[in-house]
Amino acid sequence: MPSISTRRANATDAGTVVRFIHALLDELTGGKAPAPDDVRQSAEIMLADAGVVAVIATADDEPVGIMVLNECTAIYAGGKFGYISELYVRPEKRSKGIAPHLLEVASREGRARGWKRLELAAPRQPKWKRTLDFYLRNGFEELGPRLCRII
Repeated sequence: MPSISTRRANATDAGTVVRFIHALLDELTGGKAPAPDDVRQSAEIMLADAGVVAVIATADDEPVGIMVLNECTAIYAGGKFGYISELYVRPEKRSKGIAPHLLEVASREGRARGWKRLELAAPRQPKWKRTLDFYLRNGFEELGPRLCRII
């Protein structure tokens, strides 16, 4: 088990954030991720948003994962809550405790902000069943499908 540490990402981490998010999107879309420059623009906007916390996980002094946590508000959630919009660990570093460590960071951040819940969307099933099973083992419950409309 590697020694895992985390830190908040800032504007100087845009390159690292872009690499991880591009890899995540590439994996989820089967190699059809947007161009890295498009991801960079979104990453810079995200890192400048006060309602967003991006966390970089490091193992043995090497960046190995990222989590992006957003503060949201909804009546059904009793006010403010956290939404994990991205969580990615490099494939060769998976199953080494890094993602559960990032989820614990999200829980600590949420408790510090007074949130009562964390939400996330798992990738499409059944292809990503392993991902869904991971979240279920780590205390998340299925709420139903998540939908979007491009505008």
